[in-house]
Amino acid sequence: MERSSRSRPPATLASLAAELGISRTTVSNAYNRPDQLSPQLRTRVMDAARRLGYPGPDPVARSLRTRKAGAIGLLLTEQISYAFRDPAAVAFLEGLTLECDHARVGLLLVPARPDSDDTMAVSSAAVDGFIAYSMPDDDPHLAAVLARPVPAVICDQPAVEGADLVGIDDRAAARGIADHLIALGHRRVGVICMRLGRANRDGAVDLARQQAAHYHVQRNRLAGLRDGFIAAGVAWDRIPVVERFEHSLASGASGAAQVLSLDPGITALIATSDVLALGAMDELARRRQRVPDDVSVAGFDGIRAALDAGLTTVEQPVGEKGRQAGRMLLDPARSAQGRRVVLPTTFLPGITTGPPRL
Repeated sequence: MERSSRSRPPATLASLAAELGISRTTVSNAYNRPDQLSPQLRTRVMDAARRLGYPGPDPVARSLRTRKAGAIGLLLTEQISYAFRDPAAVAFLEGLTLECDHARVGLLLVPARPDSDDTMAVSSAAVDGFIAYSMPDDDPHLAAVLARPVPAVICDQPAVEGADLVGIDDRAAARGIADHLIALGHRRVGVICMRLGRANRDGAVDLARQQAAHYHVQRNRLAGLRDGFIAAGVAWDRIPVVERFEHSLASGASGAAQVLSLDPGITALIATSDVLALGAMDELARRRQRVPDDVSVAGFDGIRAALDAGLTTVEQPVGEKGRQAGRMLLDPARSAQGRRVVLPTTFLPGITTGPPRL
């Protein structure tokens, strides 16, 4: 339907205020600070705006005037689709968006592919602050975030002096897995870990690479496992550790196959994530090896699919991580930097671990 050339000019904030006989500030508050108006007055303003065709305050003009973008950025070390298919990332995103909803701010997803050094997406993002989600310590996108004159919160990794951080004690939590398997009698085990650096690499991992890992979460989880087995008198260099760059069920399956090729006699497989552990179980099923009768399996994260499968795992409050990160960033009274929030984890023994076969 064509508009009439004789239609009235577009409504503005000023004309809407004049039409209602109220101040322009009152009209602005109806959109930006609705808690300042009675429900009846706000309804009256919004009804008149719809009738007159007023679309609301210009967000660009408002951001120039207030120097606020009205949104925060979430930096991901993956493509954006990762935030919607990785179970832990989905739970984190849900927690974060709940805080964004409460603060009435938007969320901009900023991808930071590990194979790219182009930081333009960070430097050009119109946001009032950043949350960096699980980044390697040498990532240029993280450096670009920390160089911006806006607040930033890091979730999980890396710990950066002077930057706020929300995470868990990965080393202690992984030690709990090792202690559980040792108590069951396991001494011959294998490990599948997530990527340790930005370069695309799959394969066996020696101790030097484990200790130099740029992804601190993986470094700490491997260290916790190492602590436990060394304390039990098991030489860590005798335990096969393999790395997988992609985080998927297929990667867990191929990782399990590689561990078994390095030591066919293992009695337990430990994965540093539930996704990898579930993939490892698929590979064991393909080989007709029973879990836990032939090989015990343990994971880490506590995602829904793992809990449904009865996987022995460490449950971490991923959704609460998102909420805590959002609260720290959006706290209107924030002044101190370098704050640390360490959330508790829960070890959950499941049906996938048992004593080793005789």
